[in-house]
Amino acid sequence: MDTQVSVLCDYAADYQGKLCVQGAFDTLFARQFPVVHPICSLALRLCLEAEDSGDHKLGISIVDEDGVALDKEHMPIVGDLKVALPEGTAFLTRNLIINFQGLRFEKTGTYYVDVTLDSELLSRTPLRLVQVPAENQPAEQDAAQA
Repeated sequence: MDTQVSVLCDYAADYQGKLCVQGAFDTLFARQFPVVHPICSLALRLCLEAEDSGDHKLGISIVDEDGVALDKEHMPIVGDLKVALPEGTAFLTRNLIINFQGLRFEKTGTYYVDVTLDSELLSRTPLRLVQVPAENQPAEQDAAQA
């Protein structure tokens, strides 16, 4: 099994077997922490071959630099993945889209979206959280008026 695409984005859709990705990103900026990212998607495109046939467990978890899950109560997200290729087919591709809402990040740093297959790491997508200084807009407005 090969991961052709694993990306965080603002929105993703499967359109007649085509993976449509909008707003791919790898960094989020925030003025203060903790911060909640309202909504995003993980877009995956997997290439499956005959040797991948069978029943599998696909897991998805967002972890920090220490490997601690972002949401220990709900991660990893685990689902069944049944693979069966029609006879004479060399490969199949499948698009998987996982939508996340209200992801809460407690601190800056590098996080990872880990995708596992039967508890083995299949792909790791990095996500960087960066704190930016709050702009002092009132002082700038006062200076512009002076």
